[in-house]
Amino acid sequence: MGYLLLGTAIAAEVGATTAMKYSEGFSRLVPSLLTVVGYVVSFFLLAQTLKTISVGTAYAIWSGIGTAAIATIGLLFFGEGLTAAKIAGMALIIVGVVVLNLGGAH
Repeated sequence: MGYLLLGTAIAAEVGATTAMKYSEGFSRLVPSLLTVVGYVVSFFLLAQTLKTISVGTAYAIWSGIGTAAIATIGLLFFGEGLTAAKIAGMALIIVGVVVLNLGGAH
């Protein structure tokens, strides 16, 4: 159940960050509200996740997958470029999450 909550927290955070892009500096009401609600939901679900998953593992997965997802959304929907540095950064995030899990961080 913890990983299901964590996945939902990640989805809410990614949705909130995407809405923030559309809020145009919080000058548009609906995307701004979606940003706030998305982050509140994300943090609430992350807090629930921490009841069953260690904080190091949960936060590594939450931030890592969220970062990789936002980078991918930026590439696909906002015309952001894909550079070797971005690829390396996402690879390092994935490796870091795997190492934390293999290293007994849970």
